[in-house]
Amino acid sequence: MRLVWFFAVVILYSTAGHAQQKMRWKTLEDDAYSIQYPDTWELNQSGQMGTSFILFSKPVSTDDQFRENVNLLIQDLTGQNIDLDQYVSISEGQVKTMMTNGVILQSKRQQPGRREFHKIIFSADQGIFKLKFEQYYWIRNEKAFVLTLTCEASRFDEYLPDGEKILSSFKLK
Repeated sequence: MRLVWFFAVVILYSTAGHAQQKMRWKTLEDDAYSIQYPDTWELNQSGQMGTSFILFSKPVSTDDQFRENVNLLIQDLTGQNIDLDQYVSISEGQVKTMMTNGVILQSKRQQPGRREFHKIIFSADQGIFKLKFEQYYWIRNEKAFVLTLTCEASRFDEYLPDGEKILSSFKLK
């Protein structure tokens, strides 16, 4: 029986290692930031919806109507004297008042090392889609950096591991 468990564990670890080897990561470098993402995700830098970039997951099927994504929005705050606390307060208000069925699920300050940011998780409806979002906010040099993971609510937990790896790889320069 121990021999069976041993082989099961060996197969499990070798399969997990093989899956990890298949996923390669790319780096997007900009003058203001860098971010890493799986090479299976599609990079779009067209400026669509005012974004600096959008990273799209690959469709799960031909019927997949929504592609989970990570995007960056950089907002100029020059002369507005807005700090991170004020920005979070404004953003939370917008989730509650401007988004259909917007509900804040989590909002807390993060400070890994010296790179303080604010993390917010919320859900909202957009057309036919019930979505769940994880956003990170930074304020630097009178600019707000808003990094967002957007998923169908039913797929959020499935995309969260890779999504948070992408989000946590973001570095301001």
